[in-house]
Amino acid sequence: MLELILFLLPVAAVSGWLAGYRHKKASETENNSSLIPPDYFLGLNYLINEQPDKAVDVFIKMLEVNTDTVETHLALGNLFRRRGEVDRAIRIHQNLIARPQLAKKQRLQALSELAQDYLRAGVLDRAERLFLQLIELGGDIDLSLNSLMSIYQQQKDWQQAIATAKRLEGIANIKMNNAVAHYYCELADQARLSNHHDQACAYLSEALLHDKNCARANIIFGRLFFDSGDYQQAIKALHRVYDQDAEYVSEVINLLAASYKKLNCEEEFVSYLTQRIIEKPRIYYILAMTDYLRDKKGDAAAIEYLAQQMPRCLSLRGLERMLSLYVNHVDVNIQNQLLLLKEFTDKLLENKPVYRCVCCGFSGKNLYWQCPSCRRWNSVKPIHGLEGD
Repeated sequence: MLELILFLLPVAAVSGWLAGYRHKKASETENNSSLIPPDYFLGLNYLINEQPDKAVDVFIKMLEVNTDTVETHLALGNLFRRRGEVDRAIRIHQNLIARPQLAKKQRLQALSELAQDYLRAGVLDRAERLFLQLIELGGDIDLSLNSLMSIYQQQKDWQQAIATAKRLEGIANIKMNNAVAHYYCELADQARLSNHHDQACAYLSEALLHDKNCARANIIFGRLFFDSGDYQQAIKALHRVYDQDAEYVSEVINLLAASYKKLNCEEEFVSYLTQRIIEKPRIYYILAMTDYLRDKKGDAAAIEYLAQQMPRCLSLRGLERMLSLYVNHVDVNIQNQLLLLKEFTDKLLENKPVYRCVCCGFSGKNLYWQCPSCRRWNSVKPIHGLEGD
């Protein structure tokens, strides 16, 4: 960090000072106008002695705020914010705004930078007020609205997020259907957890109006119907997930199995699984069928089926399940070996992520509908293949 400041701060400071100095001292003699002020060397001395805070204060003081040096102040503030030194960025931008001689365009730019400083620092109430002020004053509306959406998402103020997204749609002609659908899903989840069934259904209907391919909406619908005992409607909702985004079927397969079982229609579920396995074998379909066979016909039938299907869909989870089934049906010597192998497999699975963002590569064991890293909605998907499902 110190090396970067050593390189950039003096350059920025001196360039800004020279511009302002020439403007202020244009009437002075040539000899006087070429002098470098003592404060410059004082600032360098602070940097050399590893006192960057004092150096920053000196260089800011040197940069007389006028039309020639505003951009230098803004560049310094941006540098600090990008490096995570938000307190310094705030000081610089506040120093700018305090100057009455700023032109309107420059003041709006400084306000925008200060709002972004507060947003980066997590001071959301101040950032919100500044972005709302910028919109009223005619600042960068697109940036302000996008930043407000980020604030409302962090605050989980989904109604405000919806209103802001719709406003952005109208002004910038940007489609926000995906985000708005998830905002309604967030509201639906809140209503569901509060046992407000009808309100949750209304929010989910709004989500599907904005994005007919919102698989999350039907996943929540499925849970709502299952919890209320309407298993037929739960099955219908969960089946729609496949058509909307087949990547998320692994999230609903167990609930789908439970719904069919509640209706005593497990043969229909078997037909569904058989069709899906023929189309594209996935380990979660195969394991669901294995569970059914074990429940109806015992371990031997489940083992035989899984052994036949495993070559079509190699998976650590499939191997773990097979070991779990085998371990109680072999003699003691082999059992100990299988238990050791199962322990090793369990350790492998314990350390493997289950979900990955298709945009930024973030991975983890929990499903986030909004990626914690890149903040995109609906980009975190279940991992398939040998280490997934």
